Amino acid sequence: MNFYAYVLRRVLLIIPTLLGIMAINFFIVQAAPGGPVDQAIAQMKGIDMSATAAIGGGGGAPTHPSSAGNSLGSRGIDPELLEDLNKQFGFDKPVHIRFFNMLRDYARFDFGNSFYQDVPVIDLLLERLPVSLSLGGATVLIVYLFSVPLGIRKAVRDGSRFDVWTSVMILVAYAIPGFVLAMLLIILFCGGDFFSWFPLRGLVSDTHVSMGMLEQIGDRIHHLAMPVAAMVAGSFATLTMLAKNSFLDEINKQYVITAKAKGASENGVLYGHVFRNAMLIIIAGFPAALLGILFTGSVLIEVIFSLKGVGLLGFEAIMTRDYPVVFGTLFLFTLVGLLAQLVTDITYTLVDPRIDFGTRGG
Repeated sequence: MNFYAYVLRRVLLIIPTLLGIMAINFFIVQAAPGGPVDQAIAQMKGIDMSATAAIGGGGGAPTHPSSAGNSLGSRGIDPELLEDLNKQFGFDKPVHIRFFNMLRDYARFDFGNSFYQDVPVIDLLLERLPVSLSLGGATVLIVYLFSVPLGIRKAVRDGSRFDVWTSVMILVAYAIPGFVLAMLLIILFCGGDFFSWFPLRGLVSDTHVSMGMLEQIGDRIHHLAMPVAAMVAGSFATLTMLAKNSFLDEINKQYVITAKAKGASENGVLYGHVFRNAMLIIIAGFPAALLGILFTGSVLIEVIFSLKGVGLLGFEAIMTRDYPVVFGTLFLFTLVGLLAQLVTDITYTLVDPRIDFGTRGG
């Protein structure tokens, strides 16, 4: 019963946490310079939009046309035109009214329309999400399948030649930024100066629709191979060393020495006792790793390989001040992150049933 009460508390806690994050970001964005109205004015005047962002009005655009007239970027603009622009972008209402209207719509998962593409934000997210899920999901799967066993092996053979050489290779891979590795892979394997084994752009081939199911799977893997390889390096290194240090810390504890003294086999101790305790810290880092790989860490990779994912969508929206897309992606990232953290806590009980949720705060 304690477990279900804890889960209920955590689910209820998601609502105020989500509201708090959205509120903070909403009001920060409203105060940022270079909003949609300023950018529209800059385009009319032929002014560079980055310069307008530095000298223009607030990112949320002035609430009233009279205050807009005081903005350097809006001088010489017809007040009626300013009023139309404010109305077009939804800035004709006070900021707190806009915020509560946004929350009302988001409660129905209505994220509005993009300012510049005139397409529902939810449609843009649904269109881009499979790309990010394919890229991030493959990366997470490969990283966890190889990093955890390698980390365990390194912990068991700590200080050996195997441990030293694998550590050197891991640190070298970690030191190379993902986008640099992506460019190197393109040069080597994607039609650069050497081989043309893998496609340079896109997630699937032009003939993907006409292929059979197995051919479609192979085609997608063929296109994902290089982007995933570029993303795996850094995450692989981090998780491998985390797994090694976690298992090494447990291996040196007294209960392991006692179990071995009682005649337990090395594998029996390792997987019967150490594994359960050492995996807790790895599971704890799963939500952050998942979100980082799915969204944040994939932006540059999506740009380099022309993969239209959610990370790239959010980045483009920030650069163009497309606020409905910005807040739609923020809402999605935050909600997924909070749910992932809840799933992580639930997974704790599967790994270590000794954890008592009744003693944990909500």
